[in-house]
Amino acid sequence: MNGSGTAPAVPRPAYRRMGVEQRRSQLLAAALGLFAHRAPEDVTLDDVATAAGVSRPLVYRYFPGGKQQLYEAALRSAADALEGCFDEPETGPLTQRLSHALDRYLAFVDEHDAGFSALLQGGSVVETSRTTAIVDEVRRAAADHILRHLGAPEPGRRLRMTVRMWITAVEAASLIWLDEEKHPDLGELRDWLVDHFVALLTSTAARDPQTAHVMRAALALEPREGRLGTLARGALPVLGEAGHLL
Repeated sequence: MNGSGTAPAVPRPAYRRMGVEQRRSQLLAAALGLFAHRAPEDVTLDDVATAAGVSRPLVYRYFPGGKQQLYEAALRSAADALEGCFDEPETGPLTQRLSHALDRYLAFVDEHDAGFSALLQGGSVVETSRTTAIVDEVRRAAADHILRHLGAPEPGRRLRMTVRMWITAVEAASLIWLDEEKHPDLGELRDWLVDHFVALLTSTAARDPQTAHVMRAALALEPREGRLGTLARGALPVLGEAGHLL
């Protein structure tokens, strides 16, 4: 209480002037943080304004289309981040490159927690053909990156399907991992997914000459103590019991 018997006024945070792009980025970051932990339909523009420390009219000024426009813009921002996860230098063993990309991808999943399904899987009442197209673009970009690392920018149908199947499996595994309270740990999940990719390639290589060619080229770069060596030493004892099939 002050001398007049009234409570002192609580100072409000000072409004900071920003450039157009800086302010837009601030609003998108606030929205993405909210969408990351709550379903889009449960987030209001007032929530975004509060998180960003601005007024609701200011949010409308940058996103006159309301929450739908803001959600699509936030989804686009998340998609750009996910596409960047697979941008890895094309040097070194394939499994090492893939592990680095998965580390970034799974870190994004971990950071955005339960909102990963709302951001990428869809199923929200604010989902539209545009949001679906953004999600599909992430999958296509990831496939293109992996095919370049395989040295197959113009893949045949079997190789292309194999890579797309694996990307679908990675997304599904990420969602299951969240549902299983983030078990196993990220390192184990990453290695498991790399092993799964090698297994899929091996299966396809038995039927498809192009996949067999890229598989041989990839194997030539793998060190004995790398991820693939560990997988081979673990699988051989199991496969050794199937000698009667040869």
